Amino acid sequence: MYSNRFASRSRQRGLSFIGVIFIGLICVAAFAIGGQSVPIFLEYQAINKAATKAAKEETTVAGIRGAFDRAGAIDNISSISGKDLEVTKRGDKNVVSFKYSREIPLAGPAYLVYRFEGQTK
Repeated sequence: MYSNRFASRSRQRGLSFIGVIFIGLICVAAFAIGGQSVPIFLEYQAINKAATKAAKEETTVAGIRGAFDRAGAIDNISSISGKDLEVTKRGDKNVVSFKYSREIPLAGPAYLVYRFEGQTK
């Protein structure tokens, strides 16, 4: 009977307290980074939408940049402005290209850098 009690204890499985703390820290870090990343991706979608709309509605480079800046004021776009756009013509269509990066500070000198680029069709 005495040996049975020790045999059943040695078969127990599960996470140790240190393991639970480690997994909890990883989950908190993932949620913190994800919470800061979501607005960056939403802004990228707004930039893409504003560039596409400006390329379709306007015909001049100044008009495209102005339309983008107006849409940027409405959608709160702060990473890029109309002067950062590269506007070219492909046939009879205006093609608007953009490239920019955003950083999320992690700890000390460590940053998570997102680099975005896109172009209208």
